[in-house]
Amino acid sequence: MFLSTHENRLDKKGRVSVPASFRSYLSSLGYSGIICYPSFNNSSLEACAQNRIEKLSDTIDALNPFDEKRDIFATSVLAESTNLNFDSEGRISIPEKLLKHAKIKSKMLFVGQGKIFQIWEPSSYEKFRIQARKKANLNRASLKWENQFNKEGK
Repeated sequence: MFLSTHENRLDKKGRVSVPASFRSYLSSLGYSGIICYPSFNNSSLEACAQNRIEKLSDTIDALNPFDEKRDIFATSVLAESTNLNFDSEGRISIPEKLLKHAKIKSKMLFVGQGKIFQIWEPSSYEKFRIQARKKANLNRASLKWENQFNKEGK
């Protein structure tokens, strides 16, 4: 899983090192890169392994081929996605259009989200983090842990 938060910065050639723990997880899945796309929900980037974007593609393909929603999702997610391979030192080059979406100039945060991770401009993330914490506190009862553990027999 992608866990924790790591700060890195773009080097002079526009590359950034993906956190070692993230690369290790991806490597365990058989991948040497990430798929990256603009977030729908905020001014961050979302990144995942190839199998995750394939699941999303399958979900989009399951929509009626003549339904406008299919084209909207395919255009907004798949057409905006970029496959970024790691170089020999675990770095990627994030395209300018993605950096612009996230308002990233040089520093960025890699934020673990379980099956995906996000890439944020640090001050934007801090504002989001504070609001997310408040909302999570208000909505904490909606997490159904007890029911989940009962289903698993634990």
